[in-house]
Amino acid sequence: MQIKLSQDTEELNHALEQAKKQREISISEFFTKNRHLLGFDNPLKSLSTTIKEGVDNALDACEEANILPNVKVEIKQTTQDRFIVIIEDNGPGIVKQQIPKIFGKLLYGSKFHKLSQSRGQQGIGISAAALYSQLTTGKPIKIKSKIGKNKPAYYYELHLDTAKNEPEITKEVEISWEKEHGIRVEMEMEAKYQRGKRSVSEYIKYTAIANPHATLSLVEPDGTKQEYPRATTQLPVKPKEIKPHPDGIELGILINMLKSTDARTLQSFLTNEFSRVGSGTSKKICEGANLYPNSRPSRIAKQEADNLLNAMRKQKFIAPPTDCLSPISEELLKKSLKKEFDAEFYTAVTRPASVYRGNPFRIEAAIAYGGALEKDKPAEIIRFANRVPLQYQQAACSITKSVIRTKWKQYGLHQSNGNIPVGPMVITVHIASAWGPFTSESKEAIAHYPEIIKEIKLAVQECGRHLGKYLRRQHKEKDAAQKQSYLEKYVPIIGEALKEILPDTKPTIVSKNLKEVLEKSRK
Repeated sequence: MQIKLSQDTEELNHALEQAKKQREISISEFFTKNRHLLGFDNPLKSLSTTIKEGVDNALDACEEANILPNVKVEIKQTTQDRFIVIIEDNGPGIVKQQIPKIFGKLLYGSKFHKLSQSRGQQGIGISAAALYSQLTTGKPIKIKSKIGKNKPAYYYELHLDTAKNEPEITKEVEISWEKEHGIRVEMEMEAKYQRGKRSVSEYIKYTAIANPHATLSLVEPDGTKQEYPRATTQLPVKPKEIKPHPDGIELGILINMLKSTDARTLQSFLTNEFSRVGSGTSKKICEGANLYPNSRPSRIAKQEADNLLNAMRKQKFIAPPTDCLSPISEELLKKSLKKEFDAEFYTAVTRPASVYRGNPFRIEAAIAYGGALEKDKPAEIIRFANRVPLQYQQAACSITKSVIRTKWKQYGLHQSNGNIPVGPMVITVHIASAWGPFTSESKEAIAHYPEIIKEIKLAVQECGRHLGKYLRRQHKEKDAAQKQSYLEKYVPIIGEALKEILPDTKPTIVSKNLKEVLEKSRK
């Protein structure tokens, strides 16, 4: 008995000791140890990710305020492995009270609960960059903000309190700034700069393609300046927020919606909180779930909610509205490609809207071919999601998979099994979506939803058909020209031979007439 009591006491003490070690961790602490999840894998990628997050925020802010974006990126090297990143825009600025939270608090933003197309949604990006800067150099993030011509500008220096996920303001002053409005962000971090594939300069170039309404500039560490003037003064169509679609709802989400709704009846909850649910449809759902339409949503039990969801899944709904999307358009996509690539043929396609998990999306594809593009090499694939270039994890992306699965031989291109087609070609694919179907938090690859893969293939195939038609016409014209050149060699001989049959006709006149006949037959 004493031995048993001793064992019980020992186990209890061990359990108590373990309990003392348990504590809550903040989101900042989590990403401090797992920053690779956000795209801060290494010094090279961390620099690109930082600039991407800053530029994305700048473009979103300008578009929401109906301002044509002017975004400047400058990179200064301070030591062998340290760089200062400066991103400045002409957007609406940020009000004084919000500056510390936006830049110094993870998972703080206005877009997470909105169902509409936007570049950033999670409220992690720019604050994660600030966190990376702090972790690698200990330096604060520096922000200037001005919201109007006659308004004061404010300057902040911030640190992140990772234990609390709260900003620490180390400096806050009112300053003079010649800009009418905008934001300037400065961060110093460990990084690596290089040109070529997956570089900052490539990201800026690709961003210019997907955002033809923006003027972008990059000053590299050696002082080299790259300018990308806007191709249009037409701002993108502003996407509208939509309500969740019943086809994309899961049980846990439904239960939370029932608890938080302001609707007084179950029927009004269904019609007010979801898109494409009318009064007639809501009554059918209630009947299918054996629930009264006048039931209080907050009093719906878990099993009743499960019955409600099953009844919703048996119902057929109209596809969700698509005014929450803002595609680039065929015209502007071609215009952007012409501006950045010296090719001989361009084509672009915008597919009708489709749906995955109740979320609307549209696929756009474009091809640039020939001209100064590199021959005898795999085609360059440029991937975009909500106008943002995807530079990493190409092999894991459904866009790449769809391009590879397309049979390019039927369009006149060489392609070995399971590989990207070979030829002087740039293939561009853009997905515009209300909720980005990414494979991870770093938003580098599109997930393999069958609906998305199908639409990408259809868009790419349509571009391929346009290219195939062009190449067949080119081959036909080339063959005709070659045949004509062969025949033209014999025209003088034929002219001399006809002299014997037509003695009154000069051989030169005969040759001239024969050439005219050949030219007409070619046309």
